[in-house]
Amino acid sequence: MTPAVRMGVSIALAVGLYGISFGALGVASGLSVLQTCALSALMFTGGSQFAFIGVVSGGGTLPAAFAAASLLGVRNAVYAVQLNALLKPPWALRPLQAHLTIDESTATAAAQLDPAEQRRGFWTAGVGVWILWNSFTLVGALIGSALGDPAAWGLDGAAVAAFLGLLWPRLRQRDPVVVAVVAAFVTLVAVPFVPPGIPIILAAAASAVIAVWQHRRARD
Repeated sequence: MTPAVRMGVSIALAVGLYGISFGALGVASGLSVLQTCALSALMFTGGSQFAFIGVVSGGGTLPAAFAAASLLGVRNAVYAVQLNALLKPPWALRPLQAHLTIDESTATAAAQLDPAEQRRGFWTAGVGVWILWNSFTLVGALIGSALGDPAAWGLDGAAVAAFLGLLWPRLRQRDPVVVAVVAAFVTLVAVPFVPPGIPIILAAAASAVIAVWQHRRARD
C-alpha cells in the first residue's frame, strides 16, 4: 500500500463515519430515509448537505435550500479546475472525477509529489469517502427514523451545530474570521425580516464581496 493510498483510506474512514450524523439529521429535518440517502449520493459534499438540511429544518423553501447548498459547492468547481490540470484524466473519466472532487480527495492528491501517487490518492480518497459516507448515511437515517420526535433528542437544532463543527477548524487566520463575523452579522440582521433560507444566501453574498476585497488587497 503506497503512502497516497494509506492517506486516502485513513481520510475515507474518518470522514465516512461522520455520515452517521448527516443521516440522522437529514431525517430529523423532515426528509425521508430515501431522500436523505439520495442527497448524499447525488450532492456528495458535506458542507452543502448540512447547509441544505439546515435551511429545510428551519422552515426554508427547497429553492432557498438548493441555493444555499450551491453557493457552498462553488469551491468544488475551483478544485475541479485545479485537479483537471494536475491529474489530466481521460474524457471518459472526467464526469466521475468531477463527482468525486471534494475537499478530501483534492487534499490527498495535492499532498503527493509523484503524478502516479496523486492519481492514487485522489481515487482512493474520493471513492472511499463516497462508499463510506453513503453507507453510514443510511445507518444514521435508519437510526434517526427509529428515534421518533427529533426535538425530544435535541436533533432539531443539531444541523446548525454540525455545520459549525465543519466551519470551526478553518478559522485559523484573520481573513476567514473576518468573513465568518460578517456573515454571522448579516444573518442575524436578516433573520427577522426575510423568509427562512434567505439569510444564508445574503450572508454568502456578503462573504463573496469580502473575499474579493481581501484578494484584491493581498494582490496590491
